[in-house]
Amino acid sequence: MTSDPDPRLATALPDAVRDVEQFVSSAGWDQPPQLFALVRTSELLAAEPGMSERLDASAPLTPVAQEPLPQGDLDAALATIMWPPAVAGCAAALQIVVLPPDAESALAAKSEQAGSLDSAMIKRLAAEHPMRREAWLVAAVLRDGSGACVLRLRGDTGAADELVEHPDLAPNLLDALRATFEP
Repeated sequence: MTSDPDPRLATALPDAVRDVEQFVSSAGWDQPPQLFALVRTSELLAAEPGMSERLDASAPLTPVAQEPLPQGDLDAALATIMWPPAVAGCAAALQIVVLPPDAESALAAKSEQAGSLDSAMIKRLAAEHPMRREAWLVAAVLRDGSGACVLRLRGDTGAADELVEHPDLAPNLLDALRATFEP
């Protein structure tokens, strides 16, 4: 397998991100963060022809679930990862809490008044906020630096989940994923 640039991969990245999101959301809520290697489908099928029945050969990228990430700080876990050349990109899926902008501003003001709040305290305050929404966030990057993100906001009781797609939904996570491809 090679890591030569392929312009089709950047166009295929949003589809791969949606595939990862569908996979993780099908397992339900309250799941740990997950990491996926994104490999060229053609190379995967050449190396593993027996997988042809289970893969969409027309998809340029195939997500491959990785071993569970260690408990704790996601940034620290990602900082230890270096992908082999056969991996064209990677994706991370994690459950997050989303607050409305005014709630985020209030939380930032509270942090400033206190001098600073540690990340555990911020997570607790966000989780307890009455306007919070749970969401699955999937962010992915390719070796060339292109990225894509999708967010599934959990619907209120009886309401459908809401999907939001934008390449820059999670700039810090995208940067952390890009760093896994740096020497």
